[in-house]
Order: sequence, then structure tokens, then C-alpha cells
Amino acid sequence: MVPLIRSRQSVVVAPVDASLLTVGDIVLARVAGTVHLHLVSALDPARRRVQISNNRGRVNGWTSHDRVFGICVSVDGVPRPGASGRTR
Repeated sequence: MVPLIRSRQSVVVAPVDASLLTVGDIVLARVAGTVHLHLVSALDPARRRVQISNNRGRVNGWTSHDRVFGICVSVDGVPRPGASGRTR
């Protein structure tokens, strides 16, 4: 996720209401059996899913709201804009 998150930076993740996510949020999500931080690149509220990507433009695919576990609320103590308003 460089330059958004560099290796060894600490992140704080909080439970999220996935229906409140916006494009640009960083989420903790399960994809293909593995849990990673991903960038939200598109939303499909009708099908209750989000498209996740890396920060270099590569789309990883779609994942359902029930596989999105949390939202990154801070990186190295610096709050992510708007993230705290979408936590559960």
C-alpha cells in the first residue's frame, strides 16, 4: 500500500459498517482466504459488495460486505480523514 502505508508502519483498524464505505477508504478484507489491507476503488451497494484494489491501480476484485472486517482509522498515529465516522 506504499505510499499510503509503508512497511512496518502501525495501523489502527476498527470494525466498520460496510454500507457506509466510500471510495478511497482502506479496509481490512478477506480475499481468496487471506486477510489484507486494501483500497476501496468502487462500490456496488445493490449487491452489497466493494471493489478492492492496490494503490497502484491494479484491481484485485470484488468482495462482499460480510468479508470486510474493518476500516483503517489511523496510520502511525495520524488519523485517516473521515474513517472514524464509519466505524461501528
